[in-house]
Amino acid sequence: MLELAAALLPVLRGGEPVAVVTVARVTRSAPRGVGTAMALTRDGSVIGSISGGCVEGDAILLATEVLATGVARVASLGFSDDDAHAAGLACGGSVDVIVHRIEATDAAALAALEAAAADRATAVGLVASGARRGSLVTADAFGGSTDRSRMLSAAYDGADLLLLVHEPRRRLVIVGAGDHAMALARVASAAGFAVAVSDVWERLVTPERFPTAERIVVGVPSDQLAALVGDDPARAAVCVLTHDERVDVPAIAAALRLGVGFVGAMGARSTVAHRAALLHAAGVDDADLARLHSPLGLDLGGDSPDETALAVLAEIVAAQRGGTAVPLRDGSGPLHRHDAAAAATCTPRLEDVTR
Repeated sequence: MLELAAALLPVLRGGEPVAVVTVARVTRSAPRGVGTAMALTRDGSVIGSISGGCVEGDAILLATEVLATGVARVASLGFSDDDAHAAGLACGGSVDVIVHRIEATDAAALAALEAAAADRATAVGLVASGARRGSLVTADAFGGSTDRSRMLSAAYDGADLLLLVHEPRRRLVIVGAGDHAMALARVASAAGFAVAVSDVWERLVTPERFPTAERIVVGVPSDQLAALVGDDPARAAVCVLTHDERVDVPAIAAALRLGVGFVGAMGARSTVAHRAALLHAAGVDDADLARLHSPLGLDLGGDSPDETALAVLAEIVAAQRGGTAVPLRDGSGPLHRHDAAAAATCTPRLEDVTR
């Protein structure tokens, strides 16, 4: 539900309840993981999705019932491989869901949704069993880590609790404001990154050139990085696209010194070698230099700014998410990492689950 915050808050603030269908457990293959949600409003509007479309029809029927009665439901939605193929669907597997109604006066829901809409770290618990099934409880009502959405067995007065977590968007700081930077800002914003752009040239760093960037800053990038990266540098990425060693060498050195999780720099191989020597001279040691992704980007074969931006973003996502960056057809095992995580975790089955 937290990923739907921006759409749910206006409905609730208008005094209307919503019914929310939340994924609590994934069996075999599913495109979305635990904690994914969709919602239904009284006027019939559907917000969000819990699959690629395979189970949305059943989910809407359940949400319609719960919106009318206020009584939370649990269900298992999905198909066997044979049934899925017979229906023309591309996947088997199933998802267990909790369907509950959020009232416009639910303080726990409103607080969590407001924090998520403001992109602040937040967590809320959805009671998954027992007499209070479907109720939301604040984070101080349960203990333990809030690093990811997952089911917690008997965590709330003996009842199972589905922990729902919102992490702030990952930050991408782009150093340089040329055409490649404009393209990277567009695709990274579309992919959910909070983008900031820094350059010394005021005429280049403008809202017109970077309409999707959250911050545009004129000045020496190396002096600004700490503020732009924020309080969690390990989750951030810095891409240096200036082609000016007077700017990019100090910026790269500063990013590595700050412990930024992904540091990349564009340039030809000869430029990379020359820049490495300058970074060594600036005090960057071999261990930190080995963390630098340069030349930047995966080999996708494109050469336009937009194609280059895709290659750069693909490398960032692969590095941050632990991907292999090889074609899926050349691999084996689950396609989705949450499928593998679910298979390795003992997750309690929801009580009185129905088909």
